[in-house]
Amino acid sequence: MRCTFGFVWAASLLGSSLGGPVKDLYARDNAVTYFDPETGFTFSEFKAAYSLSSNILYRVAVPSSVPAGAAYDAVLQIVAPNQVGWAGLAWGGTMPKNPLTVGWPNGAKPNFSSRYASGHTMPTAFTGATYQQFTTGNKSNGTHWTLTVKCTGCTSYTGTNGAVRLNPTGTNRFAFAYATAKPTTPGSNTTNFGMHDVFNYWSHDFSQGQNPTFATLVVKNGGTTTSGDAAL
Repeated sequence: MRCTFGFVWAASLLGSSLGGPVKDLYARDNAVTYFDPETGFTFSEFKAAYSLSSNILYRVAVPSSVPAGAAYDAVLQIVAPNQVGWAGLAWGGTMPKNPLTVGWPNGAKPNFSSRYASGHTMPTAFTGATYQQFTTGNKSNGTHWTLTVKCTGCTSYTGTNGAVRLNPTGTNRFAFAYATAKPTTPGSNTTNFGMHDVFNYWSHDFSQGQNPTFATLVVKNGGTTTSGDAAL
């Protein structure tokens, strides 16, 4: 599977260019708490500046009281201006050897893709992370599009130096990338992507997105529970 997006993101995260413009915006560390009235989740929210008057919002919700060393699921929500063709998140703060989640507008309901790269090469579809796209929190209007998914396998994975588990109550290094150019085939989750416009890194504070009724909220929003969800 050819994925231009992943290759140019990898090169950019290494600080190199493949012939197109590369912008590196200042990203403030940590996150703030945001309660989403539509889904009922409490998220930790990071704002990536898109323009002087708008941001791309990366939000993460996790279960409260995750047992020490246990795997756990997370809910990711991306809210982006309609001018954003795609927006991606690297759960390990770099492109190689960590789950990559990419979202983009696709009519009334956004689409997304799970990707992974073993090195600084084009990433392929990643089956190590599984997703549920909720019946709520997925929409577009006259100004923004919103993607909301639950991921199993995004917070625990095999990284460059072995097993990685993100801290469910602390900060974790993330990276984002986005572009105004839309995917080649928006209706396909194996679509190609062009050169990103912007990328950067930040430390995302998971403690701001704790949810004691995580599993209940998953079901309320049209998902199904897994062993990585907190007790009802």
